[in-house]
Amino acid sequence: FGAPKKAGTEKVHGAPLGAEELAGAKAALGIDYPAFEVPAHIVEAWRAAGTRSQNIRGEWEARLAKSEKRDEFTRRMSGKLPSDFARAMGDYKQKLAEDKPKVASRKASQMALEIINKTVPETLAGSADLTHSNLTNTPETVPFQADNRLGRYMMYGIREHEMGAAMNGVALHGGLIPYGGTFMVFTDYARPAIRLSALMEQRVIYVMTHDSIGLGEDGPTHQPVEHLAALRAIPNMTVIRPADANETREAWLAAIRRRNAPTCLIFTRQDLPTLDRKAYASAAGLHRGAYVLADLGQGAPEMILMATGSEVSLIVEAGAKLAAEGRRVRLVSFPSWELFAAQPKSYRERVLPPNITRRLAVEAGVAQGWERWVGEDGAIISLERFGASAPGDEALKKLGFSVANVLKQARKLLASRG
Repeated sequence: FGAPKKAGTEKVHGAPLGAEELAGAKAALGIDYPAFEVPAHIVEAWRAAGTRSQNIRGEWEARLAKSEKRDEFTRRMSGKLPSDFARAMGDYKQKLAEDKPKVASRKASQMALEIINKTVPETLAGSADLTHSNLTNTPETVPFQADNRLGRYMMYGIREHEMGAAMNGVALHGGLIPYGGTFMVFTDYARPAIRLSALMEQRVIYVMTHDSIGLGEDGPTHQPVEHLAALRAIPNMTVIRPADANETREAWLAAIRRRNAPTCLIFTRQDLPTLDRKAYASAAGLHRGAYVLADLGQGAPEMILMATGSEVSLIVEAGAKLAAEGRRVRLVSFPSWELFAAQPKSYRERVLPPNITRRLAVEAGVAQGWERWVGEDGAIISLERFGASAPGDEALKKLGFSVANVLKQARKLLASRG
């Protein structure tokens, strides 16, 4: 403002004004003192602003020191979780082992949140106008409104970017753990805020439901295809796509414990079977990104089947059929590339031994990035097109996400190497 020739033009956007324009701007603004000199009246005003709240702050600190809520306030502002949180989640793990619910992972998320929101009073929930689809609400999260400022549920409206931006502000302030939901396809709208969560290293949890063509009749406009790859491309972002209710519990544990970075939790609309963890490895393996569910057949594995989310149930069923045919198959659940990549090389090679090159990955999204894990001799069942408007199960089968196609591609891989 005030620059004689550059004011009001794009030339002031990113380049220095230069001596002539700077002098003109100062003259227009009445700045007649030398560079790097701050006039006394400005110094005085600034110092007054810096000291005017010292007494108020001191009074507040005195009240806090005497308050019976001091320890709880200090805990929340430090970001530490309540002492009984681990016990409550442990009890819930036992309940899952007994019940083995067949539910959509979005519902399994809500079930985990019922435990979390009871024991972690600083969670601040919300959704971009999709509460009853995202299932981000629990009995503890009544809406935050003008007449109830103790509410723990933010009704953001159809404003995905605003939701992410608001959660960033809450996380930066401290004392609260914000999480918010929308359909996964709408991460496109929220992406600038999501990127800032990662850049600013904030504990913000994104709950992204309706994660694939399995969502059904809403069709290609609502069916995410490239979104997993896009989210995985963001530095300092952890993307977790759990396979069942047990992995969903572990995913929430990982997200809420991650204090210096955001997490995207990716959930299904359709129901998923809960694996019997007596027959398969503990879902705690999720915290290492990928883990061996089981080695099927006699002897060392000759093939690895790996998948994320809803597709894990496909490789489990296909693996059992291959084992019945006499093949030796390793099943790997792969909920988080980022967590797996952060593991020591020794662990990664235990899960994916370099000598086992027959590898088949299955995920209902674009293949981009899977090459790192399957290698040159592996194969990927992916989705290299937009979806289709059809019932979710029908869309998945039609586009190759079926036990029959997993078996077909696995047998082809085995045959190609003798």
